[in-house]
Amino acid sequence: MKKTHIFIFIINFMVLFSVKTYSQENNETIDTTFTYKDKYGIRFGVDFVKVTQSVLDDNYKGFEVMGDYRIYKNYYIAAELGNEDYSYSEPFLVANTSGSYLKAGGNYNFYDNWLGMQNELYAGVRIGFASFSHKLEKYKVYTSDDYFNDDIRVINKNYDNQSSTWVEFQLGIKTEIFNNLFLSAHIQLKNSFTSNELDGFENLYIPGFHRTYQDNSIGVGWGYGISYMIPVSKKERKQKVAN
Repeated sequence: MKKTHIFIFIINFMVLFSVKTYSQENNETIDTTFTYKDKYGIRFGVDFVKVTQSVLDDNYKGFEVMGDYRIYKNYYIAAELGNEDYSYSEPFLVANTSGSYLKAGGNYNFYDNWLGMQNELYAGVRIGFASFSHKLEKYKVYTSDDYFNDDIRVINKNYDNQSSTWVEFQLGIKTEIFNNLFLSAHIQLKNSFTSNELDGFENLYIPGFHRTYQDNSIGVGWGYGISYMIPVSKKERKQKVAN
């Protein structure tokens, strides 16, 4: 009986070894398929950068709300809406800019989530539009002769009904820290293509676009925020895992 058991064990071992060797030689894998419900919904949030700056900087008040909606597996429509009031001093002038802006476009998520995760590593594009006004409070007349005192003129002149449009590219991340609650961060690269021409004054700051520079249409920015997703629907997804 003992010899019979030993013989059976040897046969089983040889069979298992042969099967494993055959699988390795033929690079066979076993695919396991998981099925889960993928959430689709509307996500709303606020930008912490503008909130923080409003608290720390007496010359700035602003806010931005952001939102997106998932329309396909990796595609989202997205928008940002905000308002800014900024007083600034340049070497030869003191001015204020205030107004609102809207940015609308979409994101593409490059990150391959696992089993119902909602994280994003995305690239996005926006078309931005701002409506705003400037107030030139005072300016200093430039002169190369320092014999006389500075010629500072207070005028308090308003430049109303100003507008600007631009295209904006974004690269960012969104991480789900709790169920449906997300933290996000992104960087922006912008190119202005329309803006009002002012008589004797330049657009030094545009809400939503931020700082501008003479003879340069490029702008940059960044943001981080928190948002919450309201689930609207769920779609069944299948994901294969190779063993």
